[in-house]
Amino acid sequence: MKRIILEYEQVELILTRICHQLVEDHGYFENTAILALQPKGTPLGKALVKKLDTLFGIKATYGELDTTFHRDDFRTSGKLLIPNEVNIDFEIEKKRIILVDDVLYTGRSIRAALDAVNDYGRPASIDLLTLINRKYKREVPIQPDYVGEHIDSRTDDYVKVEWASEQCKVWIITDNDK
Repeated sequence: MKRIILEYEQVELILTRICHQLVEDHGYFENTAILALQPKGTPLGKALVKKLDTLFGIKATYGELDTTFHRDDFRTSGKLLIPNEVNIDFEIEKKRIILVDDVLYTGRSIRAALDAVNDYGRPASIDLLTLINRKYKREVPIQPDYVGEHIDSRTDDYVKVEWASEQCKVWIITDNDK
């Protein structure tokens, strides 16, 4: 079974709300950067940067982080891993970082991202922004600072964030339909 939980219009409202929260907490981003996790966090990161510019004229510093070799399971997958290109053309040192990913579930990807960020310097702080927070099955004590939507889902469900032409839909897919 496939069920839409967020349509494009709802995602647009969520992005607007989150951008207002970010400006409230980070001002005009003088010392703040958005760092999206590759590959699934990058469409959300780019949408946030665009929305911040549209709403507030903020040209946010933006980068993309690959965590392939920081994951705790990268040696156990049995398949060849091909990392994404890291796109960080700014200093992380003493910057306020907003880490962006599409879905927070177990927290293991975020833990890997925290390790990866430290390879580039020591930020002043790191906030976590996620479009979907799956509230159950967290394996590490990580919680988002900015959330689009909190959802309850079964362990065997899959949450898919689908971006097409800068529009986004979010689905819950039961285990049988993956």
